[in-house]
Amino acid sequence: MNLAHLANHLGMSKTTVSRALNGYPEVNVRTRERVMKAAKEVGYQPNPMARSLALGRTNVFGIIYPLLASDLGDPMFLDVVAGMSAALEAVSKNLIIAPVSPAAEQPSYQQIVRGRRVDGLVVSRTLVHDERIAFLSKAKFPFVAHGRTELNAPYAWFDYDNEAGIRMAMERLLGLGHQRIALIGAPLELNFARQRKDSFVAAMSAAGLSADPRYLIDNTLDRRSGYQAMQQLLACSPRPTAVVVDNHLSGVGAVRALLDAGIDIGKEISLIVWGNVADTLAGTNVTTIDQPDPHKAGARMVSMLMSLVDGTPASELHELWQPVLLEGSTVGPVRET
Repeated sequence: MNLAHLANHLGMSKTTVSRALNGYPEVNVRTRERVMKAAKEVGYQPNPMARSLALGRTNVFGIIYPLLASDLGDPMFLDVVAGMSAALEAVSKNLIIAPVSPAAEQPSYQQIVRGRRVDGLVVSRTLVHDERIAFLSKAKFPFVAHGRTELNAPYAWFDYDNEAGIRMAMERLLGLGHQRIALIGAPLELNFARQRKDSFVAAMSAAGLSADPRYLIDNTLDRRSGYQAMQQLLACSPRPTAVVVDNHLSGVGAVRALLDAGIDIGKEISLIVWGNVADTLAGTNVTTIDQPDPHKAGARMVSMLMSLVDGTPASELHELWQPVLLEGSTVGPVRET
């Protein structure tokens, strides 16, 4: 039975029946209950496409992403996306990822919003000053930021506690007597990189130490740049006794540089990497700052986005998950030479 047959059965217009089935407030409670009861009795099943059109929704959510070559081989990224996809599939919705060049990213957001091609967006790799989030907020388009940014207006976001993760790593290294500690970091326009560097500098200051500028290397976000950054640190005199890498993509390169240089990691130089590198560094048990449950994190972002679309205020949709320090074999007491 289709909508027209159900309307004839009830002696109502198709418009009234459709509005009752879709929960429009102008339909009174008695009429809605009568329609719902009749629909159940006759086994009426709404057409999903027609329902989406009636509600002005696509049942599609999206990510506009300036993909790096390393992203497609990044298990953490893929786990988050898998969590999003699974959560949407469970409610008969879909996820699309639109890969774009960095120059086309902002125009792509404008095109998506103008055309209402998706019901909501997840914004990844948030920047300290993020024009994408400012634009979406002004346009009142539903989105969840995967990471935070500096914005006065309320917006929905999901993040891990960057300050706490670096603080845990620093407490571990400082407690083992390390004072010459280096930081290999991502580009500082990325909000997570700025927060992690600020936490590193604060931890050094709290310990009565100043960060040696030679030991602070930014703009690393892949294996090659991580490898080169570690080579730069090894060339310092004196070189650091411990290194923190603020992202796992660079961390893989940093570990490889130490191995290629014949460094006994954990004895000659201690190393802590933010993010799981087990899948790409088999045989090396790296001490990591882990972001637990990436699959659940992806699902949670989807849940937040659907709540936002259904009317939950953005100011009520903030999630800050805690990282954990996973001990490996790459950290040990300071050993002066």
